[in-house]
Amino acid sequence: MPVVHVIFGKKSVGWLGLLGTLSLLLTSCAEPTRPAPGEAGPIFSADSSAVRVAAGAHYARRGWLWQRLWGRHYRPLWATPVSAPVLRLGALGLTPLRAGGSFQTNTLRLRSPDGREFVLRSVDKDLSQTVGSGWLARLVSPVLRDQTCAAPPYGAYVATVLARAAGVFHTNPRLVYLLPDAALGEWRRRFAPTLYLLEERPDHDQRHASSFGNARRVVGSDSMLTQVLRGPASHLDPRAYLRARLLDLLLGDWSRRADQWRWAAFAEAGSTAFRPIPRDRDQAFFRFDDGWLTRVVAWVHPRYQTFNAHLEPADVGPLTTTARPLDHTALALLSEADFRAEADSLRRRLPDAVLAQTLLAVPAEVRPGLTQELLPALRARRDALPAVASQYYKVLQENAVVVGTDAAERFELTGLGPGQLRLRVFARRPTRPDSLLGEQVYDVHRTICLRVYGLGGKDEFALNGRLAPGFGVHLYGGAGRNVFLQDAILQAAGPGFTIHPGPDADLVQASHTVRVVPGSTAPATAAAWVASQYRLRLGQKIER
Repeated sequence: MPVVHVIFGKKSVGWLGLLGTLSLLLTSCAEPTRPAPGEAGPIFSADSSAVRVAAGAHYARRGWLWQRLWGRHYRPLWATPVSAPVLRLGALGLTPLRAGGSFQTNTLRLRSPDGREFVLRSVDKDLSQTVGSGWLARLVSPVLRDQTCAAPPYGAYVATVLARAAGVFHTNPRLVYLLPDAALGEWRRRFAPTLYLLEERPDHDQRHASSFGNARRVVGSDSMLTQVLRGPASHLDPRAYLRARLLDLLLGDWSRRADQWRWAAFAEAGSTAFRPIPRDRDQAFFRFDDGWLTRVVAWVHPRYQTFNAHLEPADVGPLTTTARPLDHTALALLSEADFRAEADSLRRRLPDAVLAQTLLAVPAEVRPGLTQELLPALRARRDALPAVASQYYKVLQENAVVVGTDAAERFELTGLGPGQLRLRVFARRPTRPDSLLGEQVYDVHRTICLRVYGLGGKDEFALNGRLAPGFGVHLYGGAGRNVFLQDAILQAAGPGFTIHPGPDADLVQASHTVRVVPGSTAPATAAAWVASQYRLRLGQKIER
């Protein structure tokens, strides 16, 4: 969905519509679109068990001028016929449960006779489904429909093999050609004969699935976040998540919203650790810099980074934007050394031989072209991972966010000298000493602002030492009766310290240089945080 987010604002719709209008006017005078070379309908084997068909021959029909304006992208790969087995749901006993999808993807949830669940996802997308039916939508729709080819049709295969080598949980997509039969029932018209990806649905008990860590329980982001933000009995494994995010950077996958993750739960020393299962690799290996107008879109919305051999530190911020709330939740208390160590480990797991092997997973008909497109860039991006990881750490440090839970915590902020501040986070325990959950050091050379949210529970914010960090520090009490204490109340704190008491009668004892701003509208509980930061509602079901 390369430009789908562009359409959500009225101003963005306006200028995109202008570009679309200009494009259509220019191309209307050009030679008409022609069939793709070698284009034909599906060709079935003698026993009709397999078919040879292109994933999207229509993308190659666009004329020279259109491709100049909106990019060549991966059009030849979409137009190349590939071989795939024919899927008849009734013959395999697969029962449709629910149709769904995200934005432009058509999906169907299935159940096998042994009770396992699968998802059928269309290979081709239709971005024009995301806009309305007005005149502006009609102008924009041809552009949106065309831009699906900015990502390769079989990138999910490469991403799966890379994840396996990297030690990251993953789904296992299989390419199939769906032939509608009576088993489709009410959804027969919606699911036309075409290529789909069939993959297991990561949910509930997955003890049989090694690619999900044989986890007894797999949940969605809403359930995971609710449990993690409830208290210290559960946590999101930061190193496992960091590895998955570094893999995203390797793949150039910029679209990693909270609903594009599942989470495997594991019991560890009396607590629950959640490890990520990335899914929906629709934007892996995204290419957007080969059209005159797509460059304009990428300039306005820099998150649409092109996958190429030049993974620069400057690209990290835009590439990681969509998952930033999750990044703050999971990675806030890791050090730069942790980031580099994880990047070094990932780089060692992906030698040249492994990278070359990943391309063997794609259909044989497109393997040479896709190898030529992706392999050199994968090697260069792998080698850049340590430097990129350091920049990733700095991006998160620039506007740092630390989130507590609905249980009681103690946030200890200590001045380490001019320009430096150390934050330590403890779980408060009524009958035992407080337990250190993690710490982080912030430096004025890389941090502009630090925000600490206590959420629920009776939290304590302790301000120690000479506090002169040189950047803004905002402390949000949240729900529960909280305490803000400065150890040397007569010692002035540096400019920028602001306390935002919660709705209850919080106790504040700090020097006169610390601003106190009552009536905060920041999320005060875990439920409010999940709803506002991740666009998820508690109990929300994301159908995939």
